[in-house]
Amino acid sequence: MPIDVAKLTSAPPVHTDVSWDDRDVRLYHLALGAGVPETDPAELRYVYERHPRGLKVLPLFGVTAANVGFQVFELPGVDVDLASALHGGQQVTVHRPLPPAAKASAVTRVTDVYDKGRAAVIVQESTLVGEDGEPLLTQRNQIFVHGEGGFGGERGPSDRAPAPDRAPDAVLDLPTLPQQALLYRLLGDWNPLHADPEVARAAGHDRPILHGLCTFGMVVKAVADRFLDGDAAAIGGCRTRFAGAFHPGETLRLRVWSEPAAGGWRLRATAPDRDDAPVLDHALVTTLDTARPRTSKPGSTR
Repeated sequence: MPIDVAKLTSAPPVHTDVSWDDRDVRLYHLALGAGVPETDPAELRYVYERHPRGLKVLPLFGVTAANVGFQVFELPGVDVDLASALHGGQQVTVHRPLPPAAKASAVTRVTDVYDKGRAAVIVQESTLVGEDGEPLLTQRNQIFVHGEGGFGGERGPSDRAPAPDRAPDAVLDLPTLPQQALLYRLLGDWNPLHADPEVARAAGHDRPILHGLCTFGMVVKAVADRFLDGDAAAIGGCRTRFAGAFHPGETLRLRVWSEPAAGGWRLRATAPDRDDAPVLDHALVTTLDTARPRTSKPGSTR
C-alpha cells in the first residue's frame, strides 16, 4: 500500500533549522489583516517594531515559521499523490511565548496513522525548540489522504469540540482583502491553489481560496483582541478543524462561546456571504495555566 504505517511511524524524527526576526513577525500579522486602522495602538502592537509595549507575537506564527506542514511526505513509508491530501485539522500547544526574533529547530515525526474507511489520517507532530533546548510550542497536523483508508487500522480518538447549544457570547465579523491569499503566500506556502485560478477551478473552486492557517490565525487574533486585551502571550493553545473553503475578499463570521471549564473559548467560523457555509469548526482557544479567561459582554460587533 502507498502508506506503510509501521515504517512511517517508526521513522526517525526530522530536524529542521528555523530562524525568524521581527520583519517575519510583522509580515505574518499583516497577512492576517493586522494594522487596520493604521493609527490604532492596539493594531500597531502587531506590526510596529518600536511599539512602546513591545511587538506581540501570535502563537500560530510558530507554525508558519517552522514551515513543516506537509513534511510527512518526505518521510519513508508514504508514497501518495499530494493532490489527494488535505489539511484537515490543526492543534497547537504553547509551552512559552514566542519571542519576536529567535533561532530554533523543528523536530518532526509521525505519531499515528488512523483508518477512517475511505481515507487515512496521518498525524504529524512537530515541536519548535529554542536555542536553549527548551520547547516553544508543539503543533499537530491532521492530514487526510483520500483513498488510502480501509487498511484495518485504528479509527482514532474523537477530537470533537462542538459549540454549546446556546446563543454565542459574541459574534465578530472579520473582513478580508481580495489579495489576502497572495499576501499570505509570501510567508512560504506556495501552493498554487491559493493564487492560480485554473488550479483552483481544477480543484472544484470557482476561484483561489484562502489558506486555512490564515483564517485560523485571524480567528486567534480576534480572540486575543476581544478577550485578552491583545495579550498574545496569554494564549496557551488552540485547535480547529478546517470545515470548508473560504475565499479572499469575503467576510469571516466568528461565533464565540466562553467556556471557563474548558479553559477558554469555543469557536465556529462561517462565510455569511455564502449562506453561512462552514469554514472552521470544533475550534477552541485556551489560555496558559497562569492566565484566566477574561469575560466580555455578550453581543455582536458586526
